[in-house]
Amino acid sequence: MEKWYVATKKADFDRWAAEFHISPVVARVLRNRDLTEEAEVEKFLYGTLADCHSPWLLKDMDRAVEELCRAVEAGTFIRVIGDYDVDGICSSYILTRAIQLLGGKVDTAIPHRIHDGYGLNDHLIEVAGQDGVGLIVTCDNGIAAASQIALANSMGIRVIVTDHHEVPFVQEENERRELLPPALAVIDPKQEKCAYPFPGICGGVVAWKLAAALAEKTQSAALTEAMEELLEFAALSTVCDVMELKDENRLLVKEGLNRLRHSQNQGIRALMEVNGIEPERLSAYHLGFVIGPCLNATGRLDTARRALELLQSRSKAEAMSAAGELKELNDSRKNLTLKGVEQAERYIEEHHMEQDKVMVIFLPEVHESLAGIIAGRVKERYHHPVFILTKGEEGVKGSGRSVEGYHMYEAMTETARYFTKFGGHAMAAGLSMKEEDIGALRRELNEKCTLQPEDFIPKVHIDVPMPLDYADERIADELELLEPFGVGNPKPVFAQKDLIFRGGYKMGANKTCARYRVVTPGGVEKQLVFFGDLEAFGDFLEGKYGAGAEEALYSGRGNFAVSVVYQLGKNIYRGRTELQYIMQHYT
Repeated sequence: MEKWYVATKKADFDRWAAEFHISPVVARVLRNRDLTEEAEVEKFLYGTLADCHSPWLLKDMDRAVEELCRAVEAGTFIRVIGDYDVDGICSSYILTRAIQLLGGKVDTAIPHRIHDGYGLNDHLIEVAGQDGVGLIVTCDNGIAAASQIALANSMGIRVIVTDHHEVPFVQEENERRELLPPALAVIDPKQEKCAYPFPGICGGVVAWKLAAALAEKTQSAALTEAMEELLEFAALSTVCDVMELKDENRLLVKEGLNRLRHSQNQGIRALMEVNGIEPERLSAYHLGFVIGPCLNATGRLDTARRALELLQSRSKAEAMSAAGELKELNDSRKNLTLKGVEQAERYIEEHHMEQDKVMVIFLPEVHESLAGIIAGRVKERYHHPVFILTKGEEGVKGSGRSVEGYHMYEAMTETARYFTKFGGHAMAAGLSMKEEDIGALRRELNEKCTLQPEDFIPKVHIDVPMPLDYADERIADELELLEPFGVGNPKPVFAQKDLIFRGGYKMGANKTCARYRVVTPGGVEKQLVFFGDLEAFGDFLEGKYGAGAEEALYSGRGNFAVSVVYQLGKNIYRGRTELQYIMQHYT
């Protein structure tokens, strides 16, 4: 069951249409993206990198740049310590390359998901001390590593933190007090005292901002030239870390995609080739669902160093070999994920969790690196906050994925006594805990959860009720101005009442999608494509129109009125471009 909502935000749509040479329909879509001022619309449609925020607005940026310049000049051994996901890998690449181009003595450490866990730990600090490291720069981690940074300080190792995760805090009566780590500089836009205008950036963008500030401060020609390439990885990080494509995030991804289509990075080019991606058609979808998962797979099933080494490849042969291995790992990960989702669904049924507001699922046999992906799949199916817990080398590890209205990190802070380690943000989190506390955690999370029954009903937000007769090629062209699409800037959806479904046929090697012949209320025949659950659509028709309705539709004898939510786009196939209407929901 879904609830459909039509956006009703107000603006002078005709004036916007005239000023920006767009249709009133697209003007309405822009207003639905929370744009209210004409300057915001101008930036959304035609903004460039020059419209992004200055890196110097980030708290402690000046201190970090000063310390890094001093370390490079002194020949101090610098170690960049990242994380094992795409954001951590890309931000590590950005900072390591930036410091190298300044002439710094630098290497990179990527924590091992199984042996090290997320972010800094005592072992990584001790190894750095043994290796003679004088300065550690974290990326995509460090904000919650106060004790590890204190250990580094006691060993004479200085630390700069670059991160984007929520800052740990304690609640003291009616006041929330941040717990910042004792580093030389802490760059994290989520700090209360950070004046950065848009805190929703990822670790890769924080790293890119630091590189930009270093380039400006040092006037290094080599680093300034490399900022174009490094932007590619900031864009990749933004999409793969599921950041909202608003404000400068959207501009960075838009500009980054333009550069990625012509990337000179051997690793990126190899990943596109082994996955059959035509560079000129590269989109945010490919970053998030093809290239990103290949890079992530190494950190899940092997070591993320392999992904970093791919990005650092200097020859096509070396890159193609590594990219092929990453694709094979990702294919293996997909199979393991499907099995894990099936186990999770059985667990929900066996433990009668359908009534739980927050689902806490313990799958001891599942590889801990897949917990987050499985949690996301289960969340999408049940529309509840979900924690997937697995057995790690030391106790239980897990990942959580949330729904709108449930701030996962704050909920975990309220139950912090059950965790030996945790971190994250509103929509996702990671944790470690003792197995014997799982039951108590499940009870308390559910007792404290304030979500109501209506919060678990999926919401479909319709941009504009628009007849298919009106959805023409001109509007499809204008919609391309709104790309890239993703979280925070979803592909626009429209609604049409009472389409008459006359016939259809299933397509694809496994017959998992379909094309339907429909007639609009105005009497015009259109083709509607559906990539969703064909079995569920068949059940819907049988339930609404009686037994035999599905068979009648596919044999061309349909006469079924269905209201649909659809997307409008253009499909390019064998050099031909056609207008395409894609059904997303139906009732």
